[in-house]
Amino acid sequence: MTQNAPNERDHRAACRVIAVVNQKGGVGKTTTTVNLATAMAAVGKRVLIVDADPQGNASTGFGFSRSERGVGCYELMFDGLAVEDVAVATPIPNLSIITSSADLAGAEIQLVNIEQRESRMREALERSAKDYDFIMIDCPPSLNLITLNALVAAHALLVPLQVEFYALEGMSSLLQTVDAVRARFNPRLEIQGVVLTMYDKRNSLSDAVASDVRAFFGDQVYETEIPRNVRVSEAPSHGKPVLLYDLKCSGSRAYMLLAGEVLRREEDKALAVDAA
Repeated sequence: MTQNAPNERDHRAACRVIAVVNQKGGVGKTTTTVNLATAMAAVGKRVLIVDADPQGNASTGFGFSRSERGVGCYELMFDGLAVEDVAVATPIPNLSIITSSADLAGAEIQLVNIEQRESRMREALERSAKDYDFIMIDCPPSLNLITLNALVAAHALLVPLQVEFYALEGMSSLLQTVDAVRARFNPRLEIQGVVLTMYDKRNSLSDAVASDVRAFFGDQVYETEIPRNVRVSEAPSHGKPVLLYDLKCSGSRAYMLLAGEVLRREEDKALAVDAA
């Protein structure tokens, strides 16, 4: 047992926490969390989703209705439970989820008067005895205290941007928040990448907006663009990721390609750290 302990600690330390965040609603944040995590699990990565959005759409996207949920993200943050106490398996091998529990809607108010209120989620995730390759946090569509907790817990951010006229509106606020979190709480925090969502190749506006976003963020933008696809929109109503609902549709193919890009960036990051 003593011989195995260092390896176990090293393996847990290698787990990467990625917060999927955008303060705007309706940009494909939860859809990206659910389907990217599924695609990563499909290639053998052990993935945990933390549904930190009180709306609980990521939980619904795996078929967990509110009436079926037990302890979840709220209990993880406030009741001293470990990940293994609250994580539940999804129908996808290698993929588990901590659901959004009903009490999470009141967490924002409770956090206001708690000491070290910004680090509750990080402390909770560090209590985990499970081995995951990736933990993905689905954040609320606002820059509130729950989102701050996710940013403090994360190693990296993944930012979905809908290809629309106001795509970059509000991004300065997010980037300022990221800078403040780096300075005060989490110097390791970085932007893993920006993904363009709801891309419509028939619309010239999509190309124009995509060009603007790529000019603004440079190579932080993934090459893969997630298309506007009816099968992606239908899948949550069936309680399934689109990769289970229709593997052959363009949305499924795009999320598999995106997973490849994310994993390559993570591998490059790991190699750079090893070489340093």
